[in-house]
Amino acid sequence: MQPPDAFVLDRRAVRAAFDRASATYDAAAVLQTRVRDELLSRLELLRIAPQVVVDLGCGTGQGTRALKDRYRSAMVIGLDPAPGMLRETRRRSGWLRPLHRVCGDACQLPLRDGTVSLMFSNLMLQWCDDLDAALAEIRRVLAPEGFLAFSTFGPDTLRELRSAWAAADGGTHVSGFRDMHDIGDALTRAGLSEPVMDVERLTMVYPDVAAITRDLKVIGAHNATAARARGLTGKGRWRAMTDAYERQRQAGLLPATYEVVYGAAWGTRGRPAAPARDGEVRIPVHAIRRRKP
Repeated sequence: MQPPDAFVLDRRAVRAAFDRASATYDAAAVLQTRVRDELLSRLELLRIAPQVVVDLGCGTGQGTRALKDRYRSAMVIGLDPAPGMLRETRRRSGWLRPLHRVCGDACQLPLRDGTVSLMFSNLMLQWCDDLDAALAEIRRVLAPEGFLAFSTFGPDTLRELRSAWAAADGGTHVSGFRDMHDIGDALTRAGLSEPVMDVERLTMVYPDVAAITRDLKVIGAHNATAARARGLTGKGRWRAMTDAYERQRQAGLLPATYEVVYGAAWGTRGRPAAPARDGEVRIPVHAIRRRKP
């Protein structure tokens, strides 16, 4: 079980962590690169010629560069709350195929209504504690015939680390991650059309706990929950956590599980948002129609 306070994030801490990690991110972001490449490959089946493409949570701009290479005539914008990440993105910009950069928050996008043809977001939405607000902003800026493609993390992510800390103390040390079905419901509440979701589980292996936490640190994935302890972790609690993690060692290595959720949806296509009622999202029959080929 994930405690409720694991979903409440300190946004300033999130921004500061990724700002500090901008220079070291690419060297350690093996999983993030793998997921980004998979998300990009899924766009190959999409027959669109977007005019405006936004890489939401662009990080160091590798995805932004790939999107510009694919959609050469489009304006491609890398948007991220961390200035350091945008500085790295600038290094990938070229005179013939420039990358535009915008510093902004996913919950308050500095973009005009209905102007984005393609919204691409790789492993960013888990850093939005108010998912409904973020998706409402995506709905607002996405053109009615626009397309959203994203990846995020599901609740099995870092389950080994979460359980190890639970054995050491009662604090919140790992952010909460939403279930795929909850994300799908949120897409529907936002009024986005024809949402499609799927999930895959990936396991990274490490020689010790220090290597796991070091990898998380250099990509900026610190504990940024609002309920986190502000002081240094005591040696006793750290030892209790590492001892608990060691009990999960397999074939000489420590596993770190990642549940990757992939999602896609079209813009509103004139369909109004469907508010949740008694835990159920209700859509009028006349609003359900197949997309024309």
